Amino acid sequence: MQEILKNTLLGLFFGTFGTTLGGIIGIKFDHASNKVLSFILSFASGLMMAIVCFDLIPEALGISDFSSVITGIIFGISVMVVCDIIVQNKIKGRKNAIGKNSLLKTGIAVRYRACLT
Repeated sequence: MQEILKNTLLGLFFGTFGTTLGGIIGIKFDHASNKVLSFILSFASGLMMAIVCFDLIPEALGISDFSSVITGIIFGISVMVVCDIIVQNKIKGRKNAIGKNSLLKTGIAVRYRACLT
């Protein structure tokens, strides 16, 4: 029980710390170019994919059977598609504020999905 509590608190701390650090960086680089934004989004997506492919999926396969893991992956993809549709509908009303900056839309979508997980 102590180990679970310790891991939960560490995960909470580092998750909160990373989000706070990202927010501070986002404030400091308020008018970043598309090149910088695309690099940051590429780095973040590569990191997330590496965590999923090399850590979460093998651990899930060790805990459960293959069909349950595939069902979970399909469910997760479905939730992400629904989130993308919700974000697109919310952004349609704010077209003037976002303009044609697709990287900003991507950042909003990633942040919205992260809040759901």
